Amino acid sequence: MATGALLWQRYQDWLYYHPGLGLYVDISRMRFEDALVSQLQPEFVKAFADMTALEAGAIANPDEQRMVGHYWLRNPELAPTPEIATEIKLSIDSVTTFARKIHTGEIHPPQGGKFTDLITIGIGGSALGPQFVSEALAPDRSPLTIHFIDNSDPAGIDRVISRIQNRLNTTLVMVISKSGGTPEPRNGMLEVQAIYHAQQLDFPAYAVAVTGAGSQLDRVAAAEGWIARFPMPDWVGGRTSELSVVGLLPAALQGIDIQGILAGAKEMDIATRVPDLQTNPAALLALAWYASGNGKGEKDMVVLPYKDSLLLFSRYLQQLVMESLGKETDLDGNKVYQGIAVYGNKGSTDQHAYVQQLREGIANFFLTFIEVLHDREGKSPEIDPGVTSGDYLSGFLQGTRQALYENHRDSIVVTIPTVTPTTVGALIALYERAVGFYASIVNVNAYHQPGVEAGKKAAAVILQLQTDAVNALKGMTLSAPVTIAELAAKIDAPDRVEAVYKILRHLHANDRGVVLTGDLSQPGSLRVAWVDK
Repeated sequence: MATGALLWQRYQDWLYYHPGLGLYVDISRMRFEDALVSQLQPEFVKAFADMTALEAGAIANPDEQRMVGHYWLRNPELAPTPEIATEIKLSIDSVTTFARKIHTGEIHPPQGGKFTDLITIGIGGSALGPQFVSEALAPDRSPLTIHFIDNSDPAGIDRVISRIQNRLNTTLVMVISKSGGTPEPRNGMLEVQAIYHAQQLDFPAYAVAVTGAGSQLDRVAAAEGWIARFPMPDWVGGRTSELSVVGLLPAALQGIDIQGILAGAKEMDIATRVPDLQTNPAALLALAWYASGNGKGEKDMVVLPYKDSLLLFSRYLQQLVMESLGKETDLDGNKVYQGIAVYGNKGSTDQHAYVQQLREGIANFFLTFIEVLHDREGKSPEIDPGVTSGDYLSGFLQGTRQALYENHRDSIVVTIPTVTPTTVGALIALYERAVGFYASIVNVNAYHQPGVEAGKKAAAVILQLQTDAVNALKGMTLSAPVTIAELAAKIDAPDRVEAVYKILRHLHANDRGVVLTGDLSQPGSLRVAWVDK
């Protein structure tokens, strides 16, 4: 174990500080050797060059032959064409103008007055980013109370609607889907649309679309006369879309300073363009991640923000890191099975939850503490003589970090002065760039997601199987039931008997016309028939 003096020197050697943002990155408690730093220098030279090419408009997603331009969102002058720069500026202006008109009542519900609530319907980055920013920055008395539908869970949708209660007629609905055909937001839209119609409310008079120009959703919104349509450019991916209309519109509608978020991200982008490992905070994170997991993701990333308002940061990072880095093959087609698993909640709550295992159990992780220096607005009372609750929180962080290090558990500390739009924008930009650097170092494409697409295709196969099974079942009465294996054979799916069984079980549980008889603990013995509803 290094002595206190040596650790203090290492802390000073590896501490990064950004004076404009008041942000620190400390990787000194990650046990990497100088030899690794020297070994990775060529990889970082390549990573810096790759990032320069990305920002210049290189095709970064060969699967879709598109650029990846989230960095242009906070600095349109970097865009590779004047048309894209103009598009970005106009989108920010349109968000600001629309939010102002909603707040003043210039755009209002059909019966007059003002909108009071906002339902956002999205999935993945279209939900996680806006949720994180809302939790972190929304004012206590927001102009619109936000609600999220981010799943195809019928009971979850019902819970959201029940919270709105009798304010549905003053509730704006924002549907986010780049393609317009992604099942989850489409399903959420159709569910909410049905609820509005059931209450004799004209859904288009409450609806806003955020989607790709000319998409299925865009065409529907135009044909039905929705309140507004905001285009999503094809060069912004879902997990890096928070600083596009996807995230800026719901933030602005809640009264959050979107210019502050953009300014913080822009400032961090400048800092993370510095082509020097030791003075680039995102490069330092990428180095630490590589060192901890031997460049193979052998250790998980545990994220512990020590501030209630940053509770959802770990969930946001989960998608950003895992969808970007979790790849079966590298850029040369080699099987590499890359990725870094991310989980976390908040401190000091987790000191009474899973930190016990982190301290004494399997050492398969490194920890990232997110520290916020400013305790609260106003003066804190003393809990003990000379000690406040904020002192305790700071002490818990420092103590946990030390206790973990003493037992050979590594950690990073990212420190911000306070949770503001500027610092939140900076955190988003910091981790976006760190992911890009790490992907370059380990030679994977951070900007595509073939595994997600595979899951969507597999789900479509199941739904087609359901349609075939129901069509075959109709006409099979209770007097002439068949086994599940017989039904599977009838629809030419003898090798999908288990899937057919699970489809039928779900339909039976929801009283959808399928009747299962027999011993439920013995699926192979069950008989299935159809009853018209």
